[in-house]
Amino acid sequence: MSGPAEDEKLRVQQLRALRRRWLRDQELSPREPVLPPGRLGPVAAFWERFLQRGDPWRQQVHKIYQTGSFVVMRVLLPAWAITYLLKYHTQKSPHGVVVTNPRIFP
Repeated sequence: MSGPAEDEKLRVQQLRALRRRWLRDQELSPREPVLPPGRLGPVAAFWERFLQRGDPWRQQVHKIYQTGSFVVMRVLLPAWAITYLLKYHTQKSPHGVVVTNPRIFP
């Protein structure tokens, strides 16, 4: 006796088998993924050769970067902030920036 219940059971069983097979297909083998060899452009290739580990140039570039970031963060930005505050916020009127022009009568 076949009816809608048995057809539904068969359909569910087939769907489960398909899902199980699909999940098994998603597993990668040890040799996957196969990626094409990366080709660098001329600038990237230059930097790749120029800044290799242990190379003295790499150490010099790092020192210059550290010094530059120190100067910008510890010298230039505070100097700019102090200059801005002294220029615009030291007047006696509130907020220092708003100044009314004198009236001119004809």
